[in-house]
Amino acid sequence: MIHLSDVYHSYATGTRALQGIDLRIDDGEFVFLVGPSGSGKSTIIKLLTGELRPTAGRVSINGYNTSKMRASEIPYLRRTIGVVFQDFRLIEKKTVYDNVAFAMRVVGAAPKEIRERVAYVLDLVGLAHKARRKPNELSGGEQQRVAIARALVNNPSLIIADEPTGNLDPDRSLEIMMLLEHINDLGTTVLVVTHEKELVNRFDRRVVAIDGGLIVSDKTGGYYQYEQQT
Repeated sequence: MIHLSDVYHSYATGTRALQGIDLRIDDGEFVFLVGPSGSGKSTIIKLLTGELRPTAGRVSINGYNTSKMRASEIPYLRRTIGVVFQDFRLIEKKTVYDNVAFAMRVVGAAPKEIRERVAYVLDLVGLAHKARRKPNELSGGEQQRVAIARALVNNPSLIIADEPTGNLDPDRSLEIMMLLEHINDLGTTVLVVTHEKELVNRFDRRVVAIDGGLIVSDKTGGYYQYEQQT
């Protein structure tokens, strides 16, 4: 579960990124976090992954209180979270299989466990037949599927997808969103950060809108129309 309670965050530059955020996302939910550039979306992601700590308030995620956690606890928090980025962040010299397996090797998983789990997630994302290919042999949509497989391989309870379709065409974007929806149906909590209005409107899911460091809308179905607030 994610719970932000009266969270504020200011950067050293004086920028007040968050100004009293209250947000709860329960286990198993699928949530879109939307908002214009500079609204505070990236700051929320950094708070959830332990990269930042709130200036004030409480951030709880998967049983960890990131407001007070020790630096030594951060790697354990991050093992409960899979993060998918817009730019894929694959290792170009490694195969699809090794890109995904690398995430398990880092946490010391046994070879047999790695073989079984990597095979499972590659099948889940539809890339079992391309396990020995390199990233530059794949399309953009396929590379993002590898990134999703890598995020899933350590069986996290939460997937955070940060603009996961930003580099993809509309058809591939829809495919990626449908894959994330399927992953959510299997029990994983999914938080998708995006500005793609048309894509959000294709899915009848909870949409949390942030603007100026404040939550301005929290409802199911439909992208929040910022122009109505101007």
